[in-house]
Amino acid sequence: MDIKIHSVHFDADKKLVDFVNNKVKKFVQVYDNIIEAEVFLRLEKDQSAENKITEIKLRIPGNDLFAKKKTKSFEESTDNAIDALIRQLKKSKEKQRGM
Repeated sequence: MDIKIHSVHFDADKKLVDFVNNKVKKFVQVYDNIIEAEVFLRLEKDQSAENKITEIKLRIPGNDLFAKKKTKSFEESTDNAIDALIRQLKKSKEKQRGM
């Protein structure tokens, strides 16, 4: 699986990049045929507390999966997006078995 991490409107430090990489690698435990994972870490310009957005796009054979979460920290939004994508991967896996 190829992992690409993009930080928008800020420079992500190594600790955050490593955190995201380790979390994204866990997808392989659920679904082993992932082609690519593309992660966008966005910092919104507004001054609200919840201005950190994580968007994750997974390319799997025959489909793309996507999750976007907005919270107070990148770690929390990454965890939430990962959880959402794990549910989508499990659902996709069940559909493939049913065919």
